[in-house]
Parts: sequence; structure tokens; C-alpha cells
Amino acid sequence: MRPPAYDGLYQLLMVRQRSLRTYRGFSVVNTLHLISGLPRSGSTLLCALLRQNPRFKAAMTSPVSSLCTALHKKMCGGEFAVFFDDAKRAAMLRSVFDAYYADVQFSQVVFDTNRTWTGRAALLGELYPASRIICCVRETGWIIDSIERMLAKNPLQLSRMFQFQPGTSVYSRVESLMNSESGLIGLSWSNLREAWFGDEARRLIIVPYDHLVRAPERTLRRLYDALGEPWFSHDFDNVVYDEPDYDALLGMPGLHKVRQKVEHQERKPGIPPDIFAKFAHTHFWEKPELNVRDVPIL
Repeated sequence: MRPPAYDGLYQLLMVRQRSLRTYRGFSVVNTLHLISGLPRSGSTLLCALLRQNPRFKAAMTSPVSSLCTALHKKMCGGEFAVFFDDAKRAAMLRSVFDAYYADVQFSQVVFDTNRTWTGRAALLGELYPASRIICCVRETGWIIDSIERMLAKNPLQLSRMFQFQPGTSVYSRVESLMNSESGLIGLSWSNLREAWFGDEARRLIIVPYDHLVRAPERTLRRLYDALGEPWFSHDFDNVVYDEPDYDALLGMPGLHKVRQKVEHQERKPGIPPDIFAKFAHTHFWEKPELNVRDVPIL
């Protein structure tokens, strides 16, 4: 049996080796993919499934995108901008991923989740040329309905999603959600559409919510093929994931809790039918004539 001092020295050497590897230009995060798309469209479920594979590191929305945004802004504007060139900016931004995922093994695949990644496809291509952006999508009416159902389940809570405002109607909430600059749905929809029609569309992989819940194994097998990863046998009857502290902070307990069994559940919508009709034309990924970049839809 090795003495405790040996284990401590070994851990110190491993940390030192990792630090040197990062310093010399080798990223701790070797393989990176992003999970993005629309809210309430299966991204948490997809992460819960992917994390069953011990080679994969996946979770719900991370702060990496926000950290990169703040750092990028500092390096491009202000009094210190003159000290940075593109090479330094790239190294600094990659270091955010390396620091946040410092616990991953070099052989692991990292899936970072944030709905804003579709708006930064070109930047991701510069930092991680082999990265793919997995976009979870769903009909807008059902996204709105899902959010309204969560609000109805927590009537004594006020949601950060709506600035903790009480007494608003579903119509005013929809207007807020669909704002193209700041809305939970509108901004992510705009970013997805930008990436869909842009030069970086080759990075996109579309995962429709209905496909994921109706045929999870077929959908995941196609995703593994698209990523060039060897298949891992997932357990679709025992999927566990929850973030109670984060959801409580949002004022929406249960928002990211995943049901144990992956299955489609039939239900009637709880929002007015005119809202469904208003956004029926927004599902551009369902129209073959608009898929001018041949984006794969799993």
C-alpha cells in the first residue's frame, strides 16, 4: 500500500503536469461540442442521457458562455485592448473552458450547454474547429405551453424569467418571451435562425424534441454517428437529473427535473389556440426548401 504522502505528491504532480500542458498551448478540453437551440426543447433531457456515458461530460446551462462574453468584451474594448491580439484572445477564451472543466480527463468529451452558442458559431469555429452545435428544437406553441405549465405548478412563486412580476396575462408573457433581443424564446430563435442560414451551418445538428422522446435510441444513435463517437448503450427507463437549487433561484421549482422514463406523453395544450396559430409559421427547420445548407435533422 502506498503511503499517504505518496498519494499527495502524485496529485501535486498531476496538477503541475496539467498546468504545464495548458501553458504550452495544449488545451485541457480536448474534444468540445455545444448544446444549444430553443428553451424547453429537450436540452436537459439530452444532457441527462449523454452523462450516462462515462466518456461524456454534460449538464444543464453552464456559465461558460457568460464568462467568455465578459472576457471578450474586456479584451476588445477599454484601456487594455491594445495589449491583446487575436492569438491572445483565442488563448484566453479557451482558458475559460479549460478552467471550468479542469476536472475532466483528456479523453473525455465535453458538452457545454447554453442557448447563446448558436449566435457565436463563427467564434466557436475559431476556438474549436471540430466542434458541433447540437440544437434542440420544438414547436414554439408547445414551448410557451411548457413554460405556462411550470408557472401554474408553482402559483406561490414569482419567476425571475418575468422579473418577478405578478398579475400579468399569458399574452403579455408571450410578448416578453418572444422579444428578439432579450426574450427567452425570441433571442434563442433568432440566434438559431442566424446560424441556420449562415456559413457556419455545417456545425449544426438539429434534434427535434418529438424525435428525442418518441424514439430516443434511434435519435441518440444518429447523434453518435454525426459526432463520430462509438455507441454507448443508454438506459432510457432510468434517467435521473435535477437542479433544485438553480430552479429555486429562478422561482420555478422542477424546471430542470427530468422524468425517469423517456417517453412521449399526450396532453392538451393549456394556452389559447390563437397563440399556437400566431407562431405556427416559425418552425423553419421543418421546411425542406429552407434547409439550404443541408443541416442534419436527427
